[in-house]
Amino acid sequence: MHVYDYAVIRVVPRVERGEFVNAGVVLSCRAGRFLEARIELDEARLRMLDPDVDLDTVRAHLAAFAAICAGGDDAGPIGRLPARERFRWLTAPRSTMIQTSPVHGGRCEDHATMLERLLDTMVRAPALRAPRA
Repeated sequence: MHVYDYAVIRVVPRVERGEFVNAGVVLSCRAGRFLEARIELDEARLRMLDPDVDLDTVRAHLAAFAAICAGGDDAGPIGRLPARERFRWLTAPRSTMIQTSPVHGGRCEDHATMLERLLDTMVRAPALRAPRA
C-alpha cells in the first residue's frame, strides 16, 4: 500500500459567482514515483454555468495540468521541478478560472486504478460512470 495525495481540478467560469464544474483529478504518490492528472471536462455542464465560456482557453489550461505532471522542458519552468513540487504548485490555492479542491490523502496499491475511481466519484456524472465490477 502506498500513501497518495489528490485534488479535484475545477473550472470556475465566473470566479465572482464561485460556481464550478469538476473537470479532473491530479494524484501524487512520492513512494510510487507517480504524478498524473486526468481531465474529463463535461462541456455541456460548464456551458450551463456560463454559456459564453471560452472553451478553447479552458481546454488549454486543463491540458497544462497533464503536461506539468508529465514534466520536462515541454512543460516550461514548472515542468522541470521535482514531481512533489509540481504537485504543490498545481494544487496551490488560486482565484482563477482553473482551481483545485483542498488536497486529500489516502492509501492504495494501484495509482492508475485509484485515479480512475476518483474520476468516477468526483468528476463523472452518474450516467457516465464506469460500471462497477
